[in-house]
Amino acid sequence: MKLYNTLTKCKEEFVPVEEGKVGIYVCGPTVYNYIHIGNARPMVVFDTVRRYFEYKGYDVNYVSNFTDVDDKIIKKAIEEGVDASEISERFIKECKKDMAGLNVKEATTHPKATEEIDGMIDMIEQLIEKGYAYEKNGTVYFRTRKFEGYGKLSKKNLDDMQAGIRIAVSDEKEDSMDFVLWKPKKEGEPSWPSPWGDGRPGWHIECSVMSKKYIGNTIDIHAGGEDLVFPHHENEIAQSEACNGEEFAKYWMHNAFLNIDNKKMSKSAGNFFTVRDISEKYPLQVIRFFMLSAHYRSPLNFSDTLVEASKNGLDRILTCVDTLKGLEAAAAEGPMNEAEEANVAQVKELVAKYEAAMEDDFNTADAIAAIFELVKLANVTAKEASKAYVSYVKETIEKLCDILGVVTEKEEELLDSDIEALIEERQQARKAKNFARADEIRNELLEKGIILEDTRAGVKWKRA
Repeated sequence: MKLYNTLTKCKEEFVPVEEGKVGIYVCGPTVYNYIHIGNARPMVVFDTVRRYFEYKGYDVNYVSNFTDVDDKIIKKAIEEGVDASEISERFIKECKKDMAGLNVKEATTHPKATEEIDGMIDMIEQLIEKGYAYEKNGTVYFRTRKFEGYGKLSKKNLDDMQAGIRIAVSDEKEDSMDFVLWKPKKEGEPSWPSPWGDGRPGWHIECSVMSKKYIGNTIDIHAGGEDLVFPHHENEIAQSEACNGEEFAKYWMHNAFLNIDNKKMSKSAGNFFTVRDISEKYPLQVIRFFMLSAHYRSPLNFSDTLVEASKNGLDRILTCVDTLKGLEAAAAEGPMNEAEEANVAQVKELVAKYEAAMEDDFNTADAIAAIFELVKLANVTAKEASKAYVSYVKETIEKLCDILGVVTEKEEELLDSDIEALIEERQQARKAKNFARADEIRNELLEKGIILEDTRAGVKWKRA
């Protein structure tokens, strides 16, 4: 199996730290709002990486954190007049709902920054003892120049970076490139006691501490979006290797950006979408399938045209599996004939093609192409086949789809009369002020691809 390693800028043969096991650390979201469609790409991509390793028999330890203390969380808490923990816990729950909708498996461990403060303080103390960090007026900084390998992931040169800084160097910092490990308490912000006074950790230190605690000093794969290469992942390497004296991660995997209609997603441009927004228009299984339709290191353009194409492609697969289930139920028992045995050989060739694509730096686009070839073969060969053959083909497609996290169970489409009946029940619930039931019906219809619109003329609905 070959992985593209951001550190070396080339594909390398995957050799785990410990045979038969793989530790994967994926940087998770900062939980101050609903996750956006860009957050979803690394979640889907690296969940698929995890699933393939499991398929190949590895014992996978998959760790993905929640940053639950941050300036954005604090700002939102102040705006709402609530505690910061209320904001983070609310959006951790919402994030997990969206992840479930995308069929992203629960991590082996989902650590939270606020529950790992003691470990962060301990690592910072070790860095100070080793001369890699220093304290000034309650703030602890990392001596970036003392770590000789700084810049090896991003291929940035410290002198070049410093030359590009136009702001004045802080009176506290020894060097403008030094970064914060611990910051002092501000009025109205959450804080924790430390040897340097009450305060809270810098952003970068949390991942160094969590990956060490839940995986080890050296992890197999560290992953995330390409926007994290610098400074976040660069700083993680510096902290971890300075503290532990060992290689931090053997392989670095980074997914490319997701654009909206060929433009960078941004709130100011009005093309910023949360996963929750998108779920009102498309089933999240379609979104997952769409995200895997391109190689993870290639920029992905999100547009209605491309998502519709993915929806149609996914439907071809689901329809095939549904048809095979019907054929399986009606087929006669008995062994495969000679022609079917020959077809099985073709199926195995396509499985090998699928695996070859996945083992070439997780090329999910080519893996999906192999599934489409398998669907085409099934549509031609399974109509009057034995139960043994039909079952074999069906189970093979289901297995390959499951590795991609694609659910092959086709949802039954509601009849218009069923929809109207549920809408009427919702109207009665609203009249009775049973708003919980009314919301439940709306969500039930939404999950089945039915969008409701309350107008003065009554309730209108359409299929997504």
